[in-house]
Amino acid sequence: MTFPILVVWLVTCAIWSTVWLFIKLGVRDVPPVTFAAFRMLVAVAVLLPLTLAQRVPLPRLRKDWTLIAGTGVLVLGVNYALVNWGIQFISSGLTAVLQAMTPVFGFVFAHLLLHDEKMTAFKGLALMLGVAGVGIIFRDQLDAGVPAFKGSVAVVAAAACVAISYVAMRGRGAHLHPSVITAGQMIAALGPLLAYAVTVEGNPGAARWTRTAVLSGLYLALAGSIAGAWLNYWLLHRIGATKLLSMGLLEPLVAVLLGAAFLKESVSPGTLVGGLCILVAVAVVLDLVPRKA
Repeated sequence: MTFPILVVWLVTCAIWSTVWLFIKLGVRDVPPVTFAAFRMLVAVAVLLPLTLAQRVPLPRLRKDWTLIAGTGVLVLGVNYALVNWGIQFISSGLTAVLQAMTPVFGFVFAHLLLHDEKMTAFKGLALMLGVAGVGIIFRDQLDAGVPAFKGSVAVVAAAACVAISYVAMRGRGAHLHPSVITAGQMIAALGPLLAYAVTVEGNPGAARWTRTAVLSGLYLALAGSIAGAWLNYWLLHRIGATKLLSMGLLEPLVAVLLGAAFLKESVSPGTLVGGLCILVAVAVVLDLVPRKA
């Protein structure tokens, strides 16, 4: 990895490591799905004109639009809603640790749905270790109360949504332009998010839009949904998926430190043990743990 690419990798990792802190800050004042809808609305308002200005070729087949819309609802709709809801009851650091299960879920789905990514026995054992880590964290959160346990379940379910979406896009959408994918997914997710927010959480305009909530939403839209996604695609073409996803090993550590520093979040022994199991599993799945021949 050359120095310029390493710098971009570190910047991208820094962006994704901070999103949990800003989500936590935002949902303190604004209902979770309403906050997710605001983030998506800002992102669409900025990215759509940029995409149209590029004049990239649009998909002509209905199945391509169906793929974009379906994965968009999952990765940017259901995922955002679950994470924003769950993080109300658990720390931002724990949220990042549980979201580190995304590449593990991705490996399972890839094994089942893609012909060129099959699971080995060694990686299968690593996956079991990761599941055990989630179980330890769930047990720890159950001791902390039912809301914390439900929040943890929601975040893990969100990780599964992200994983299946990326696997589906890799298997059927490799020919699609990244800008079209990103903008199309955002538009597809925005409608359901707004509909749920208005129906269940009430009038978004009546929410408590504090300065912290607004600035957090703007940061998440511009840095996370737009810059982070664009940098992911930029790196993907230069270093491959494995090295790109390896930043998932560093993000939880940074997120935990940020949560402790700015939100005074504590980390229980159970969370540390479970998180370590998850990170080891991710490292094995991403081929970051060397094996003797």
